[in-house]
Amino acid sequence: MSDKTKIIVFDTTLRDGEQSPGASMNIDEKLRIAHQLEKLNVDVIEAGFPIASIGDFEAVKKVAQTIKGPQIAGLCRSSDKDIDRAWEALKYAGERARIHTFIATSDIHMERKLQMAPEKVLETAVAAVKRAASYTANVEFSCEDAVRTRLPFLAQVVEAVIAAGATTVNIPDTVGYAIPFEFYSIIRYLKENVPNIDKAVISVHCHNDLGLAVANSLAAIQAGAGQVECTVNGIGERAGNCSLEEVVMALRTRHDIMPYTTSVQTEHIYAASRLLSTITGIVVQPNKAIVGANAFAHEAGIHQHGVLMDKETYEIMTPESIGLNRNKLVLGKHSGRHAFVARLEELGYDLVKDEIEKAFVRFKALADQKKEIFDEDIDAIVADQIIRIEEKFRLLQMNVSSGSFAAPSATVQMEVNGEVVKTAVLGAGPVDAAFQAIRKLTGSEAELKQFSVGAITGGTDAQGECTVRLEENGREVLGQGADEDIIVASAKAYINALNKMASVLERTSGVTI
Repeated sequence: MSDKTKIIVFDTTLRDGEQSPGASMNIDEKLRIAHQLEKLNVDVIEAGFPIASIGDFEAVKKVAQTIKGPQIAGLCRSSDKDIDRAWEALKYAGERARIHTFIATSDIHMERKLQMAPEKVLETAVAAVKRAASYTANVEFSCEDAVRTRLPFLAQVVEAVIAAGATTVNIPDTVGYAIPFEFYSIIRYLKENVPNIDKAVISVHCHNDLGLAVANSLAAIQAGAGQVECTVNGIGERAGNCSLEEVVMALRTRHDIMPYTTSVQTEHIYAASRLLSTITGIVVQPNKAIVGANAFAHEAGIHQHGVLMDKETYEIMTPESIGLNRNKLVLGKHSGRHAFVARLEELGYDLVKDEIEKAFVRFKALADQKKEIFDEDIDAIVADQIIRIEEKFRLLQMNVSSGSFAAPSATVQMEVNGEVVKTAVLGAGPVDAAFQAIRKLTGSEAELKQFSVGAITGGTDAQGECTVRLEENGREVLGQGADEDIIVASAKAYINALNKMASVLERTSGVTI
């Protein structure tokens, strides 16, 4: 690297992040996230795993064709077929294309999963890098489960793939097993025992199984790593990945003891977080660092007093630094189209004319019922009216009755695969009745695993937001719905989940690194 203090930010929200249960995204949704990552000015966007499915291939291809700033990476196993397929999708990015290939190097993975001898793994890794390098000079190689790999063998593999043409070598903590001082020692070992290590950038990809992904990534940077792989909101396999917003803001806030910089435009962090939550339905916990609802909230009297006197008494960063402006005007029923469109753009949405019109009509209707329209309301409007997967099931009408002296019932009319159908069902409660009616009309066999209800904003006039988790054939999806009527919001969330399940069951699984 020409500048050893500049840390490359490699975002894998669209690949590893999408592997979170229920976080599957269609092509349009991936492109929306990619545009927001472009605004964030990340250095590399890992757009997907091209050979995993036709949908993943087309998504990587579309991102490569559309996004002009960051490098575009595609993941592939160490096989000719995978590498060729990855390049077929990535080639549209030209010089910004990066082939990211990998193979496991730990004893447990080589013996139990690959059933390959270390010599064969080394040979396969070198061959894969050479094939990738025949397409592009921008090749990244990952030693899957590097943290549990014997250090001499890890160093041997790293040296060999760099000699074969890898310009980035990734040292993943695939199972989130490392402790910070241990991970620091691994990176230092490679720096001191791989003769050609200066010919490549050391990258780290940390999972959060022990809650140490960000800490491990920072330790690796201090040990000499030049690239950190992360995701928005820290989403990803199992407990997730190193959180982009946390590692970037840690470097920015503690520049006094970590003299490193990134190219990330942090003012777009909050919009990226909200957009991802809206698209995936995975809600950020209130006490989540940087982007959680409570991240800049103060309730204790002594804290409130300190903040009123000087914000720096209890705030180590400003809300404005992540794009959260506490002083902005709230939209209402008297707001016009220009103000609404401007707010959409600030929140990271890039809608076409017809989409803006649909969202504006919904905004006006909601504004007639609420005194104030908040950013979360706008997110819900866009999610409910615009960002949709292919709708095999659509709610047309619903009537629910419930009370202390009558059995709850729901009459539901839907469009199922283009056909209008209707039924009435009794249930244990109004939501149960609605769900049973929907299940009956769609013929779904999916099991309801989770149902949660919340108010998007404060007040009795707040929109209700519901989240539903379904499981079928070992696959899980999250559905989200919002409406002023909480029962309608529940039905929307359930139907959204059913549409997602139909889409997910057509896809093949990705591979963790």
